[in-house]
Formats: sequence, C-alpha cells, structure tokens
Amino acid sequence: MKKKGLMVSNITDFYPVSGRVILHVDMNAFYCSVHEAEEPGKFRGKATAVAGSMELRKGIVVTCSYASRAKGIATGMTVRQALKLDPDLILIKPDFDLYRKYSKAFMSIAYEYTPLLEATSIDECYLDITGSKQFGTPLDIAREIQQRIQEELSLPCSIGVAPNKLLAKMGSDIKKPNGITVMRIRDVPKMLWGRPCADLFGIGVKTAEKLAKLNIRTIGQLAAAKEELLTGAFGVNGRWMKQAANGLDHSPVQGEREQSKSIGHTTTLPADITTPEQARKVFLNLADQVARRLRRQELMASGIQITLRTPDMKTLTRSKLFPGPTENTEDIYREACTLYDRHWQDGRPLRLLGITLQQLAPRIHSAIQLDLFDYEQQPRKESLTRVMDELRDKFGESAVLTAGMLGDDPSSLIRNHKLRGTSLQMDFADRKRDREKSARNETEMKEWHDPD
Repeated sequence: MKKKGLMVSNITDFYPVSGRVILHVDMNAFYCSVHEAEEPGKFRGKATAVAGSMELRKGIVVTCSYASRAKGIATGMTVRQALKLDPDLILIKPDFDLYRKYSKAFMSIAYEYTPLLEATSIDECYLDITGSKQFGTPLDIAREIQQRIQEELSLPCSIGVAPNKLLAKMGSDIKKPNGITVMRIRDVPKMLWGRPCADLFGIGVKTAEKLAKLNIRTIGQLAAAKEELLTGAFGVNGRWMKQAANGLDHSPVQGEREQSKSIGHTTTLPADITTPEQARKVFLNLADQVARRLRRQELMASGIQITLRTPDMKTLTRSKLFPGPTENTEDIYREACTLYDRHWQDGRPLRLLGITLQQLAPRIHSAIQLDLFDYEQQPRKESLTRVMDELRDKFGESAVLTAGMLGDDPSSLIRNHKLRGTSLQMDFADRKRDREKSARNETEMKEWHDPD
C-alpha cells in the first residue's frame, strides 16, 4: 500500500502525526437484532417490529428489522399502519433489561480497544482510537470490533472511521447493515455536499426549512454560505452549521462521563389514571428506578421534581428540596407524593408521570441526615438495600418488587414489565471495573490529516 508515493511498512503511518482517529459504532435495528440474537430460529430474516400493544396508546413501532423496512414499515409508524403493509409482521414487546444487557456487552468489546469511549445512547458510541496503534490500523480495528460483535453477540453494526465525531457519525449512517465507511475531510465535497441539509447530523427538519427560505437546500450550499448570513438567522449556531457542512468538528470524545446534573425517569401510561391511589403506585415504581440509578452512580440528591402531563399534553412540574441529601427510595417516594397531593387535587386524568432528582453530589462528600428515632437501624437498611440491588443486578429488575408495586388497576403494570425498565438513559459508573483493564497511551488530539 502507498502513502504519498512511498511504501507503507509501519502501522504508525496510518495514524496522524497531530490529530485524531474516531470511530462511531452504530448498532443496526438494535432492539429487533437483540431479539433475533436471543431466538434466531423464531426471528432471523423475518419481518419483525418492536412495538407496544395495538390496543393501548403505545401502539407505535419503536424499531423494525431490515426485512420489515423493505416492505415500507418505518419507526414511528402505528402498529395498525404497519400491519396494513404486512399482515404477517411479527410484533415483539419491548424488553429493556435485555437491551441493556446487550448494550453493555457490545460496549465492553469496544472498550477493550480504547479507554476513550463515549456512549451517546443505548445502541451507539464514539471511540477515540488515536492511541490504539497496537491493535492495528484504524480499518483493522473497525473490522475487528464489527466482527467480534457479530461473532460473540450475533449483532450487526455499522462503523464510521473519521478524523472527528461529526464525520464518524455521518460515515456510520452510509452503509447499513454491517457497513464500514471511511470519511475524511477531503471526501466531504463528494460524499456530502450533494445531500439535503436535513441529512447533516445536528440539523433537523425545522432548521432545514429555515435554511430553505434562505435558498440553502444542500450541504454544499450551506458550506459555501456566508457566515454573516447564517449567524444573522441562527445566531452562534450559524457558525457551527457552516463548519459542520465543511466537515469540521473539534469536540473531543468524552471518555470520562461527566457527573449527571440530574437523574430522571418519566412514563407515559397506557391508560389515563384518575385517582391518587393509582398515581402513588406509579410514583413508587418511578422512585425505585431513579433511586437505583442514583446509587449505581454513587450519588446523593438534595432536590426532587415531579412531572405531570394531562391527555391534552399540558405539562406541570413542581419541585422541592429534601430535608437532607438522600439515595433512599422511601424518601424520594414520600416527597413525590407530597408534591402530587399539594399541587394536583382536582382529580383530572393524567397520561404521564415523572420524577427527576436534582442537586446531585458524590455520596462520599454528602452528609447523610439520620433520623433521631431510627438511626440505629440505618446500617441495617443500607445493607438490605445493597443486597436487593445486587439481586436485581444479577437476576433483573423484576427480581425484587415491593408489595406496593403490585395491583390490578391500569397503572400497576409492573408484573407485565410495561412500566419497569423503560428509561434509555444509561449509567456507566460501573465502568470503573472495566477501566482497570486498560491503561493505554493517548496521543495529542488535534485534527487528523488523512494519508492519501
């Protein structure tokens, strides 16, 4: 292989002297692929869709297999619409515990190649492999990660290889499923400029419509537009859009996840609730989930906010401070119910409830306020909580449930796994264990000037 007229004999020649090499790993039709990996005889090669029940409000296609997409089925379509296109479509109920299991597994594989891994959702992540020369060329690493995910997990993925996160993300979208695309800055005019502005990552449909009013319809036109015109219409975002259209992005891969500013969970109910009793059962479940995530990140919360949404989509939020920092489900549940009782007394129906924990701080730096009358029981309670967390880590979220989470009313859907485990916000504090596996050299991160 040649590099600028010279024979390449060293893997180092495939890496920039000053710059970065970024991979974007994007799992293909992730939820459907996970079910296919679990039950290949039942689902492999067939038209499937992960969706809620057609009879309930959540009858929406969350994702669908490539066999389904070939028949015109798409994410966001109602189940009824999808079944009209393919009456034989196999509908699968979501299993978020299973998705988290596979998400953690594929990211663990990727993490073996660099400690600089930034997870952006349950099914995609960025890797900075600038300092990973010991594993081969960038293409070698991309191919090996893709092959291992396929062989070890039976999951397909697409990977973009680029000098920055923006182009790596754009590259991973080009060839699906199971594609690998190298996108260099010099490739941008040929590969991107002829596409509509809405195809550029970070620009949505509404922004594209505003750009069209300025006679800017393609990424190439956006790249050539005067910066003054863009900043006049979009403020500081105008400058970013011009840079992005030219393939420029200087944001680093955040290998060390920043401490969460808040931890929240909301759930849209399959049927409206109308009584305080129904709301309390949902709040108990939500409090349990956010408390679990709080403890997993070894944080304490000093504030709480509840979210209430009516069937006509009006949203009410109310917040307050705890008497002292807490990680306890009971405290969170009690204060959520207090806010609900104080601010929602007219019995109007609700379609969504949520709890968000605020003013977070590391547990080790937080002063825990002990109750004067039961402080002697505190160590025993903490020990019991740890045991319950360990059981659920090992056997799944439904391994331990409190009596208040069970019932026959529409809001109590724990037994059917319709409310539990629906949050897609990821907790990666447990990667401390994984970090110890890798202490690799990192190189200076500027901009990658690609070899010819």
